[in-house]
Amino acid sequence: MQKESTPFDYIIIGAGASGLMLAEALGRDAFFKDKSILILDKDVKTANDRTWCFWEKGAGRFDDIVHKTWNHIYFASQQFSQRFPIAPYSYKMVKGIDFYSSYFSRISNFPNITFSQEKVSMIQEDQDVVIVITEKKEYRGKQVFNSIFEYQMATGQKKYPVLQQHFLGWFVKTTRPVFDIDQATYMDFSIPQRGNTRFMYVLPFSETEALVEYTLFSEDLLPEEDYKVALEDYLKSKLERTDYEIVETEKGSIPMTCYHFSERNTARIYYIGTAGGWAKPSTGYTFMSTSKKIPVLLEFLKTGKPLTTFSFKNRFWYYDLLFLDVLKDNNAIGFKVFEALFKNRTPQQVFKFLDEETNIWEDLGNIWGSPKIPFTKALLKRLF
Repeated sequence: MQKESTPFDYIIIGAGASGLMLAEALGRDAFFKDKSILILDKDVKTANDRTWCFWEKGAGRFDDIVHKTWNHIYFASQQFSQRFPIAPYSYKMVKGIDFYSSYFSRISNFPNITFSQEKVSMIQEDQDVVIVITEKKEYRGKQVFNSIFEYQMATGQKKYPVLQQHFLGWFVKTTRPVFDIDQATYMDFSIPQRGNTRFMYVLPFSETEALVEYTLFSEDLLPEEDYKVALEDYLKSKLERTDYEIVETEKGSIPMTCYHFSERNTARIYYIGTAGGWAKPSTGYTFMSTSKKIPVLLEFLKTGKPLTTFSFKNRFWYYDLLFLDVLKDNNAIGFKVFEALFKNRTPQQVFKFLDEETNIWEDLGNIWGSPKIPFTKALLKRLF
């Protein structure tokens, strides 16, 4: 096996959202212009393997690659449904292929950044260097940022619940107009819950094209056929269409846990993205969370302090923990939590809360608008 003799200053493992955002930010910052940076990923990133969605006020830094924007959202449950205008927010979607293309193009302008398509098989940390072994070569790095997530990272402990946001989505095309092109169905809980937190998520791209996704918040995955049957039933009963074509599919699972991923960090290895716990535990949203954390991480790197002294944790972590405790104890009532929020609060208030931008009084208002008994029980259980 060939060995790289000169160590890189930084090695980034994984060219997903967190890895590419970090690399591009390092390249743009003059402080790191003399630092050598290597990005490793097993894929070449030329396929549209995922989509990312987020809400945002006005124009944003990703607008040049935003595929579609919606100015209204729809929420529904068994007892309540409403179409909401969300200004000054808009709901935005970025396609994976557009993100990869844009960020690899930006990174190509930085001579100190190298990308190599290689699968990492082992990481070893010595006193002064981290050795990253791939199927082709052996690299050495002064610091490594690892975005590769595996559920075993969180499931080896019992202190914090570990749920999954798992889904199957169909990009469908209908023969006649059926979709409201300015409305994203944020959550539709009117479907059978079957003892879990289950909802449909619909993102229309035109009157005849949309992503329709069946999503669950639960501990275990379903048999593949169950997702398909649920999507078929929804398209037939809710959208009143049977004449549709499945153009593309996407599926995945996002961890929902308050486990301290930072416990895995060392002085020279730091986990980022989902592997670093950057996914919002209560919702699974990661894209904008990552974009906000990257600048903070860069400023920390400039201090030269050990990576073990840096972590992201605030009072919202405790709110998320109580929510996950509630879902762990009674997964069937998840829809009631979101139903209460959208009945008692505006979507703007909900978005601000989920963005972790509210003050303590606004926090209490949102929490008070949720079902009180299960959250009180979860709080008492954590305290005593």
